[in-house]
Amino acid sequence: MDSLREMFGQPSWSLRKSRRNPSDARVCRRRNPSDTRPIVFLAMAQNIKVFVVGIPFPIDFVYLTMSHFGSTLSCSIYTYFDNLGPIAISDGSPEPTLNTPSRRSTRVRKPPIHLQDYHCFFTVISLIEPTSYQEASTDPLWQKAMNDELQALEKTHTWDYVDLPPGKRPIGYKWIYKIKTHFDGTIERYKTRLIPKGYSQEYGIDYEETFALVARMTSVRSLLAVAAAKQWPLLQMDVKNVFLNGTLSEEVYMKPPSGTSSPPHKVCLLRRALYGLKQAPRACFATFSSTITQLNFTSSPHDTALFTRHTPQGIVLLLLHVDDMIITGNDPQAISDLQHYLGQHFEMKDLGSLNYILGLEVSRCSNGYLLSQAKYAFDLLARSGITDSNTASKPLDPNVHLTPYDGVPLEDVTLYRQLVGSLIYLTVTRPDIAYVVHIISQFMAAPRTIHFTVVLRILRYVKGTLGHGLQFSSQSSLGPTLLHCDNHSAIQIAYNDVFHERTKQIENDCHFIRHHLLSNTLLLQPIQLISSPKPYHLLASIN
Repeated sequence: MDSLREMFGQPSWSLRKSRRNPSDARVCRRRNPSDTRPIVFLAMAQNIKVFVVGIPFPIDFVYLTMSHFGSTLSCSIYTYFDNLGPIAISDGSPEPTLNTPSRRSTRVRKPPIHLQDYHCFFTVISLIEPTSYQEASTDPLWQKAMNDELQALEKTHTWDYVDLPPGKRPIGYKWIYKIKTHFDGTIERYKTRLIPKGYSQEYGIDYEETFALVARMTSVRSLLAVAAAKQWPLLQMDVKNVFLNGTLSEEVYMKPPSGTSSPPHKVCLLRRALYGLKQAPRACFATFSSTITQLNFTSSPHDTALFTRHTPQGIVLLLLHVDDMIITGNDPQAISDLQHYLGQHFEMKDLGSLNYILGLEVSRCSNGYLLSQAKYAFDLLARSGITDSNTASKPLDPNVHLTPYDGVPLEDVTLYRQLVGSLIYLTVTRPDIAYVVHIISQFMAAPRTIHFTVVLRILRYVKGTLGHGLQFSSQSSLGPTLLHCDNHSAIQIAYNDVFHERTKQIENDCHFIRHHLLSNTLLLQPIQLISSPKPYHLLASIN
């Protein structure tokens, strides 16, 4: 401290605190420091700026030094001010206790934007979906989801409690728990379903006919292409508990589910279709089809899940996939009437513009729509266990020829089949991997190590191209698809009816092309190779 006094003079204020009694502190006023630009070692101004010891204005530019003298701790405060004014301490009075509140910064700190994405991702992956009713019943979030499901079942009068008739056997059930997320990974809702064990149903006893209430992926892509070319809006709606709208015509008995106050020795006679029953999709579709046809909608002969309605102002298209709907068209009033009509007959949820459906991400761009599966691909990479940053530039080495006998057979083929099945669905928006996925899918029965290595290479290629997808441009034409062909004889056979009548055998491909030529969905365009002669007479006849 003597060296400091020689450099800076006496401090403006001194604080002496006893180690034995920290609450006992003395504040003394000293003369101003001789140097107005002190440089003090171990300066901690940010910790001492909040001290107010009777000074009529806050202390700024404070420097702090600390020294030890036996049992006391001395702190000297140096300031830039010449006149600090009096302190509120009287001579001879008991020494006051100095309360020194902790210094808290008032600046609002915000984490970087990139950390928010990691936070959302960590939140999603850290959540665990229950596998049993006992596990879910301890979580309030899942309890609320199960109560909502049971209330929906009671509202639609899904079952009656009856005595089990002789010779009948009730089927079991299972609670299914799923965390629904948005396309960006954030949580949408906690979803539960009471699923009867429909695999124990017997044909002719518990059910007669089945039906899959799903839309073809070709219909989904075609609908997006038409909407992009004509610049139509894409709207999405969801039917809550869609299967409960179907009425069962067969007698199906189920055990009383957990979480309900069922009478003793009673079983549930199902009145409504439930997820898991073999006839549930057919009963649900029959109800929806009869309802939508009353609004002059007709089902497409190419896809029963596609409904169309022609109005004087235009057309309205509705594509149904279980409980998800895509609505588009060029008649806004008819679309509004459709939404209102569906809300009167079903419990609907309006999701606004189409963003995410069936694992497909739909993004609106300046010149159309972009269809991708980035989140689906990311989840697929996580399932495969690829955690490093290595990527592949090509999905398959062109020098690799796969055979059923190369490598060692896999001990467990489950993961291979799951990954290949997921890659097949990924080809909906990734035609660049369609060929190699077709190759590896040929070895599903008995895959080997070399085949699994190719699957991992495809996944590394997907990892490096997560943002790839299909773009449906608003500048594209909806005319016949143009097909280029250098076989002029094949083109002549496809166009000429006489060749079809006089030729003994024609390949099936020619009949397929001929059918689409007559329906005006395909247009053949001959091209000329440099190495082949020009058949002018055939070109003239085609033109």
